[in-house]
Amino acid sequence: MNAQRQSKTYGHLAVHYRNRNEGHLAARLLRELGFTECYAMEQPGEGGTFFHFVIDEQANKGTDRIFYLLCMPEVLSSLYAEIGKRLGVGTADEAAEVKALRAAQAEDPEFNFHAAIVLPSLEELEEMVLRVQKLSNEDPELKGRVKVTLNRARPGTPEVDARMDASPVFANVTRHTYGPNGVQVFVETDLICGGPLGDNWAFEFDYVFPGYKDNILNAPSVEAEAAIAAKEGAS
Repeated sequence: MNAQRQSKTYGHLAVHYRNRNEGHLAARLLRELGFTECYAMEQPGEGGTFFHFVIDEQANKGTDRIFYLLCMPEVLSSLYAEIGKRLGVGTADEAAEVKALRAAQAEDPEFNFHAAIVLPSLEELEEMVLRVQKLSNEDPELKGRVKVTLNRARPGTPEVDARMDASPVFANVTRHTYGPNGVQVFVETDLICGGPLGDNWAFEFDYVFPGYKDNILNAPSVEAEAAIAAKEGAS
């Protein structure tokens, strides 16, 4: 490994909002999720609006951590429509494979295409969840367009368990992450397209409790550490 080499960084992720007249609404959802809008402009060629966001206000005017939001091109929306037609999506003749996928997605949002962001503060994450849950339940524009799924930290670390029990968001949650010392929040929306059927997009927002070696979200597992050590030993 070259210790002098500067690391690559995450540059941008580009996603499509489905309907040309709903770009402003998809952009509003991103703002509610805590993204920072840098600018918006008319989208050349396809119509609609092109939005430039960053995932954190500290990245504003930077060259990475960018989230582009743009109107789905007609050629792509036509393809999704044809796929849906041939598979009977949403009809009585819906293909068994589609039904199986829908069932898996309903059980676990990670079956959807998704982007995950790690937040530095559990309190910031909790505030966002409460805000988006209220919008999903009450807002005239976003009601029924957003689904929030919560995974609290897997039991076993007493101080983490106590913080979960005291949380205004996670206290009564019965779903758990795959590993300890971290939480996951999934926000799904039909405003943004994702997946092989052009269906709902999912955002994942994570928080990792500091000071613990083991967590599912950004620390390698024992198996992963063994694989890394074996690779380094062979090189």
